[in-house]
Amino acid sequence: MPTISMFYGIIIRMYCAPNEHNPPHIHVYYQDDKAVIDIKKVELTEGKLHKKKLRIVLAWVELRQEDLLADWELAQNGELPFKIDPLK
Repeated sequence: MPTISMFYGIIIRMYCAPNEHNPPHIHVYYQDDKAVIDIKKVELTEGKLHKKKLRIVLAWVELRQEDLLADWELAQNGELPFKIDPLK
């Protein structure tokens, strides 16, 4: 599962497998926390993430939603997704 972005100690990854289960989502890692974020709904769907870090990730997903969905399409075709700019 390649890392597509990193910021503030948060790691964002996306599986690259044909027919990865929908809805489009990312996997988020911060220290011992693991979470899954729905890209289209911009919401936590699984796991847990520190409240402050969750707000940061959701803001990033909202800003980068178009790029994330394009990466999702690549990943669905078994291709590696592109890196996406972190929050600055």
